[in-house]
Formats: sequence, C-alpha cells, structure tokens
Amino acid sequence: MSALKMLNSQSEVSRRGQALIMNTSAARGFAEVLKTNLGPKGTIKMLVSGAGDIRLTKDGNVLAHEMQIQHPTAALIARTATAQDDITGDGTTTMVITIGEFLRQSERYLGEGVHPRVIAEGFELAKVRALQFLEEYKVQKDTTDRALLVDVARASLRTKLEQELADQITEIVVDAVLTIRREKQPLDLFMVEIMTMPHRTANETRLVRGLVLDHGARHPDMPKKATNAFILTCNVSLEFEKTEVNSGFYYRSHEERQKMVDAEHALVEERCKKIIELANTVRGNDKNRGFIVINQKGIDPICLDMLAKANIIGLRRAKRRNMERLTLACGGSAINSVEDMTPEVLGHADEVQEQVLGEEKYTFIEGVKNPFSCTILIKGPNKYTIEQIKDAVRDGLRAVKNTIEDGFVVPGAGAFQTAAYLDLMKFKETVSGRAKLGVEAFANGLLIVPKTLAENSGFDATEILIKLQDEHKQGHNVGLDLVTGEPMDPQDEGVWDQYRVLKQVLQSSSVVAEQLLLVDEVMKAGKNMGRGGQEGPEQ
Repeated sequence: MSALKMLNSQSEVSRRGQALIMNTSAARGFAEVLKTNLGPKGTIKMLVSGAGDIRLTKDGNVLAHEMQIQHPTAALIARTATAQDDITGDGTTTMVITIGEFLRQSERYLGEGVHPRVIAEGFELAKVRALQFLEEYKVQKDTTDRALLVDVARASLRTKLEQELADQITEIVVDAVLTIRREKQPLDLFMVEIMTMPHRTANETRLVRGLVLDHGARHPDMPKKATNAFILTCNVSLEFEKTEVNSGFYYRSHEERQKMVDAEHALVEERCKKIIELANTVRGNDKNRGFIVINQKGIDPICLDMLAKANIIGLRRAKRRNMERLTLACGGSAINSVEDMTPEVLGHADEVQEQVLGEEKYTFIEGVKNPFSCTILIKGPNKYTIEQIKDAVRDGLRAVKNTIEDGFVVPGAGAFQTAAYLDLMKFKETVSGRAKLGVEAFANGLLIVPKTLAENSGFDATEILIKLQDEHKQGHNVGLDLVTGEPMDPQDEGVWDQYRVLKQVLQSSSVVAEQLLLVDEVMKAGKNMGRGGQEGPEQ
C-alpha cells in the first residue's frame, strides 16, 4: 500500500511503471495529433468550440492554446510549446513532436530494464553536444539584407498558409519590419498595427505605410478626405469632465447652475478655438488644405461642430498605442495641453481618407515621410480566413525580427537535424557507460523533423532519411525537397531556419523529456479530493 494512501485514503496514485507508460503515451499521442501539421505540406485542423465556433489552423501554438487538453502530461507539453512561441514566435509543432519522439525512443530501452536516470544523463550530454554543434553549423549573414529576410519569412509562412498567399504576405511582413527598424534601437513589433477588415478576398491584404484607425470622424459635415494634411496628435479633453473624486454641487438658484455650465462651455470652447487658430495659421490662405485632430480623449458635439465649420477633421477616443504610432508614422509630437501647441508639433500626411464598410468606419493615413510605424491591413471574406492570416502574420513578423537580432541563420528543410544526428552518433563513441544509450535515443529523436516532413509530403520516410544521411556523409549539406523528394541544398534554395528557434527547441524539449522520464509517481491528493474534483490518472 502506498504511503500516500495512509495519509489520504482518497488519493489516487500511479506508481513508477504506470507513470512512465502514462507520460510516454500522452506525449506520443499529442505528437501524433500535431505532426501532420508540420511543414508546407502539412494539413489543417478544424477546431470547434462548445458554442459551435469554428477555427481553421495549422499553427501549433493556436492548437496548443485552443484545444481542451485534460491529460496532465499533455497539458505540461502544451504549456512548454506555447512558452516556446512566446519566446521565439515559432517552433511550437517542432517542440511537441520532438518531445514525443524523445520519449518514444526511450521506451525501447526502458522496456529492456534501463533506468530512466541513465537515459536522462545521456539526454543531458547529447543536448550540450547538439547546442555546440548548432553554434558550429549556423551561418553568419547580413541579416538586414531584404532577400535573406524574405527567404526566412517565406519558410515560416508557408508552413501556415497556402503557397500563393504566403508568398504575398512574406513581402508585406518583411517590408513592415524594415519600415519600423531604426539603427541601434531594439525592434518594437507593436509599432506594426495589425488591422482586420472583413471585406473582399485575402489576396487584397496589403501594407499601409502609415496608419489605419478603426474609427472615423464624428460629425456629418466634416470632410471625408484631406490631402497634404497636417496631423495634430493630442491628449486634451475637449468635453465636460467628471471630477476625479466623488463630489456634489448645491445651487441656490438656476442662474448659479447655468453660470457654472457656461464656465465649463467657455473653457472647452477656448481650447477648441486655439486649435482652430493653429490650423488657420499653418494653412495660411489655403483653407482647403487638410488639418486632422486625433484626440485620445473625447470631443463634445459643440467642439465637433466648431471643427467641422473650420473644415477640420476631428477623431476622438483614439487608442493609447495608436498615439505613439501616429507620431512615429507622421512625425510631430503628441501634446497634453493646448498651451504646448506650435507648428513644430504637427505631423504630415499626403492623404487622409475615411472609408465606410457597413456600420464600421476606417480612417486611412497614408503618404507619410520616413515612417517608423505602419499598418498591415488584413482582408478576407470571413473571420476564419482573417484569423488564420492574422496568426501567420504575427509569426512572420517574429521570424524577421529574430533573424535581424540574431545575425545568424541555419540551413532548413531538415538539414540541421540530419547533420546533428550524424554528429551525435560520432559523439556517442566518446561517451563511456550506459549514458550512450540516452545519446543514441536523443540523436534518433532529432530525425523526427525530416521524417515528418517526408511523410506529410507523401514520400517514404525511411528512404528519404537514408538519402539525406548518405549525402551528409559525403560532405554535402542537404535538406529535403518537398516537391521532388530528393536532397537539395537549402542555401541555394533559400530555405532557412531561425537560429534562436532551433536553440530553444533543443534546450526545452530535452529538459521536458528528462523530467517526464524521471517521474516515478503521479499523485492526486489535493485538498479538494472527494469534493467534485476531476478524475485522476487511471490505475
């Protein structure tokens, strides 16, 4: 009888053999679910929520987030995979199938009576060697070269979208990151606004070198279009404001109340008049020249009417993040008081246009000079398409950012995994004792990536692996051509993996596999046992 049962008779326990079987089965099962998504030839999953909402995706991160995973081991792997996406933005599916394969390779040794600690020690040695090999194998490139960034982004996006659309969006995400890039400053991807518009087809997704706001002017008489426009970005209250503390006012007469209301009106009108005076000053005699006020706070109807009569477009309740993007895109600076207004704080745009789609209004600010902020406008006929593109765009942006910051790339299409396998098999001969069994299991586990790429492309995995290994032994650095099934040089074809993604996969997958191997007892003995808690692991 387990000692835990003596402490808590309602506890549920899986002992060593059962715990290992449970962990390896869960890891393999989760890997089997995701492995068909890997690579450009991977299939798509349809997720259906309890409310009937549908989501189409082949992004491992979305699947790991959205799937209802009840098994504790599978949930642990899913959290590791989503952490991988949070850190690097890619490699989620690779992480899951690598962990599953590590445990599957370990099973045959465990079945022969090898202690899990021995395999875990071998895994640790293999991980250190694989990371050393990655440092030797990586290729230093000029990562500000647009052609290289296009290759990296294409390799990432083709695993998430169909080829024609992926190639189009590749150009968009590369240009977006290069737009916001500033010398000797970290890249801030939040300066790329991702705006969705349920309209027309996905092929009309485009990059706006400026900003798209998801609201429009709030007065019917305001112009719908302005050219050669000044942009005033402000955070000034142009409406009645409630006091910051709860307060009450008592009046002796109606006249006193009206006097206070008039004072409020006069204060707001004075601010509005100062804005109109600035507009008249900078526009001079050309009253048709555009002047746009984008305010983070509200604008009341009286001020809106005053602005409309002065031929000024007024936008209110702008997002705080957009205020920062506006100054980076259009120039100028944001102000918090009308006392700070001078012509120097104004930005500029060649064209500002309002577009109405159903009940929604969108304001396009385009034709800006030297923008350090931009907008990716995603269009699609339905929300499923838009969400799929949105997930892919985020991954593409991270892929380009990673490459620029790393300064290195790694040949893709399974080339690194095959080369690392051969290197580890040589390294195994230098390892003494039974730890070499763990090194061999680790090396075989790495081959799951080229093997899965071959299977998803309809080729014989064993034959492909033999071809790749033969080429590598002859000194040819090759990966798998998913169209012909023949070895190809990934450097010539422009197929690159991200350095930091592979490094993170090697580190995290081996650590999780080691921890799961060393679990000798799964216990459910929480304080809520017997009070409607979920069922524990099967005995």
